[in-house]
Amino acid sequence: MKNFVLVVLVLAVPGLLFATGQSDSAGAQEGKAVTLTVYSPGNATSVPTKTILKYKELVEAASGGQIKLTAHHSGELGNDAEALQSTRMGTIDIIFAGTSGFTSFYDKASILDLPFLFRDAKQAYEIVNSPIGEQIFGDLQSVGLVYLSEGDNGMRHIATTKKPVHTVNDVAGLKIRVPTSKMYLDVWGALGATPVALALNELAIALSNGTAEAQDNATYHLVANATYDDIKFYSFINYMWMGCTMAANANTWKKLSPDQQRILKEQAVAAAKYSFDTIEEDNVSATETLKKAGVQFDTAPDIQSFKNKLGGSNYYKQYANEKWYNQSIIDQILAK
Repeated sequence: MKNFVLVVLVLAVPGLLFATGQSDSAGAQEGKAVTLTVYSPGNATSVPTKTILKYKELVEAASGGQIKLTAHHSGELGNDAEALQSTRMGTIDIIFAGTSGFTSFYDKASILDLPFLFRDAKQAYEIVNSPIGEQIFGDLQSVGLVYLSEGDNGMRHIATTKKPVHTVNDVAGLKIRVPTSKMYLDVWGALGATPVALALNELAIALSNGTAEAQDNATYHLVANATYDDIKFYSFINYMWMGCTMAANANTWKKLSPDQQRILKEQAVAAAKYSFDTIEEDNVSATETLKKAGVQFDTAPDIQSFKNKLGGSNYYKQYANEKWYNQSIIDQILAK
């Protein structure tokens, strides 16, 4: 019975045969052709899914077909948490998912959730896909993964239903919806707002009934998630960047030849750049959609007033006792 169950699993999940060590590992070391599963939990039109499809194209071209990627998305292999666990176990070979999901088992990634760490998404790309990113994610093998690259999930701003936001004084007492994260609650509390932690699927109703008067999100997220019906004002405060991490199962990685590893790593960085470029384009089209809906934009708010309210980089030191906190990495980022 056990052998029968194993055969069913191998047929049901593309890439499992290789990922679970049932393939010819010696052949892989010699550089023979391999087929790997790459997965994004997002739907077909999401940027992460577009990115893994681009990654498949890039890898297969760069390897001359010696590495084939079977791409899955739209919840086929589970939600973010389930897919991350499956990748750690080896039933998925490569994952591309929101970095926040990684923090549940790899707390060093939490450093990327600090506010005003990056000026904009362009700077974020250059930093997280540099030796600094390798420092942050260098210990992923301790949890069964190998870091490949860091893609984009958008720069967070603020959108409101009643009044515009130009300086930090404008958010005093403002009921702003945030994800259910202590870091987000801390930031907006320190800025003088009244943060309300809600799941994304509750946001549109909360904005409609007044439970929330604002949301912090990337421009394209408002349109993609249809949470802009009650939004009147949008301010580009660039206060927090969101990433998507691409990582491979550690055992799968060990079975690959050095050349195969090189190709997967190099093309992962190229795919990450594609995600940044795609979100930049999506933000432009989303801005036009929002303008047509009557949303007014502040493209040059007083960002420094927000930083000053937090006390500058000294704000980060409240987390100095957390295991993920690393002053050296923070200093390297801020020096860029």
